[in-house]
Amino acid sequence: MADTTNDVRIIKDTTANPAPLGLMAFGTTTVLLNLANIGAFKVTSMVLGMAIFYGGIAQVIAGIMEWKKNNTFGMVAFLSFGLFWLSFVALEVMPHMSKSLAPDAKAVGWYLVTWGVFTGLMFVASLRINRSLQAVFLSLTVLFFLLAWSKFADSATLLKVAGWEGLFVGLSAMYGSTAQIWNEYYGKIVLPLGVVKK
Repeated sequence: MADTTNDVRIIKDTTANPAPLGLMAFGTTTVLLNLANIGAFKVTSMVLGMAIFYGGIAQVIAGIMEWKKNNTFGMVAFLSFGLFWLSFVALEVMPHMSKSLAPDAKAVGWYLVTWGVFTGLMFVASLRINRSLQAVFLSLTVLFFLLAWSKFADSATLLKVAGWEGLFVGLSAMYGSTAQIWNEYYGKIVLPLGVVKK
């Protein structure tokens, strides 16, 4: 009988790359919310529904898939921002259930500062990945601090400035998603991501 105690079984990962899903879910939801911030329309169930089902749930799914692929950065980023969108909806909806649950502007400002700090820390990690992600995380860090400032200052002008910057954030994420899909399916660099040499 053959000795099989030293046999090694290699299992090839054949699952799809979840990053394009997570980036597109984040990007499109960010674009919609920031169109509202610049005054194109009001935040309604259209934005909130998008935040729950695409910005929220789709990113959570992408984060779980990144965990399966042993990608710590992708797991933390997509799960965190997916849950950010769900918490955003809670902040919008819960005050309608009870006025005592409504946060004041200062509290929302600190909520946004906290997310800005987290995003800044993720930006540092993105310096080891690619220029596309660096653009997303750096501009998103700026966006959170601009939004926080608009809350602290109670400034509609700052909110609009943040809205325009937020459109850049969302479109940058959509670019990163599209680049990964197109590059994979065309088998060549159609849209560059600016991969960092390690």
